[in-house]
Amino acid sequence: MNPNLRKTYNANFTPEKYKNFIGDLNEGLREPIAFRVAETPIFLTDDFRDKLIVAGNDIVKTILQPNFKELTERAVPEKWRVANENDHPHFLALDFGVCKDSAGNIVPKLIELQGFPSLYGFQVNLADKFQDNFDIPAEQTIFFSGLDKEAYIDLLKKTIVGDFQPQEVVLMDVNAPEQKTAVDFYLTQKFIGTPVVALADLEQQGNQLFYRVNGEKQRIRRIYNRLIFDEIEADPDIFNKVVDIKQPLDVEWITHPNWFYRVSKFTMPFLNGDYIPKTQFLHHLKQIPVDLENYVLKPLFSFAGQGVIIDVTENDIKNINDPENWILQEKVNYEPVLQAPDGGVKVEIRLLYLWPNGDEKPTLAINLARLSRGKMIGVRYNQDFDWVGGTVAYFSVD
Repeated sequence: MNPNLRKTYNANFTPEKYKNFIGDLNEGLREPIAFRVAETPIFLTDDFRDKLIVAGNDIVKTILQPNFKELTERAVPEKWRVANENDHPHFLALDFGVCKDSAGNIVPKLIELQGFPSLYGFQVNLADKFQDNFDIPAEQTIFFSGLDKEAYIDLLKKTIVGDFQPQEVVLMDVNAPEQKTAVDFYLTQKFIGTPVVALADLEQQGNQLFYRVNGEKQRIRRIYNRLIFDEIEADPDIFNKVVDIKQPLDVEWITHPNWFYRVSKFTMPFLNGDYIPKTQFLHHLKQIPVDLENYVLKPLFSFAGQGVIIDVTENDIKNINDPENWILQEKVNYEPVLQAPDGGVKVEIRLLYLWPNGDEKPTLAINLARLSRGKMIGVRYNQDFDWVGGTVAYFSVD
């Protein structure tokens, strides 16, 4: 972390500034932001920024392998497999913990990854409001690959809208206006014009989909998909009530739902690199490690950290009755590198890529970050703390 920028920021921080910042963030929104936003951004050194880029490149190499879909075929649950899958994900989100290696160096370590969109709209607005309310040096950026705000939004629009008109492309989630991330949905609509619809808003005629605008049917050419099937799994009759989106339909998916499973924890045993923790499928485990305190046990098909066993025992492993659906991963120990006024805070950084049709590979575009004082990153572990929550990382132009 950049110590000079941190010292300056903390010296000038006041609770009143933070209050005004949150008010500014919420101004003009349909509903107040439903998750906690941290008191501070992160300031990265050039060295750590470059390590993140290298770490991301190592992962992208695996996803670009011609046999990647073959390797990950088992990742897609048959009950959620959607027809008409394309040849690459349009989004990649790579989560790295900020850690200390055996030599005492501060390094990124991969936590999880997903072929699914994240807060591509909200992060732009978040950075704007940080800059409006705090003294962020002008030479600092949140964008990678030489992008600025205008070029980033152009790339976002190219990825999501493509050659269609914005009204032909809908951002869809199971109940979009009620989601905690709805603020991102509506900011995306503001930036690129894509309307926000719920799963129940979709209407089918033949193999075509429509939604209604002022009572008139509008053809849907593309779906910017924000629906995760975990969110509807509790209702086995869901597709008797709404359009069955798994069937062959004359619509493009941005990104196709199957990629949520292909680029996921399932991918980690196939990855290699200095910043990738050792990971193996549990059913490939030949011998239980003697140092189990250095590992975590993760279910492949769970969402938001559910089911993760942090303090693993031999009995935990022996009691798993579907080991092919679990991974044993080297434990990543976060280092509290961000200095808050009252001590160190743990940091996680998510690299966000965009991969429009026609591009040979994804472009590292922007980032998201989270601060934590709890045992794990996430809202449920940080409810009683300040200087935690969602934020963004700044760095010198790469």
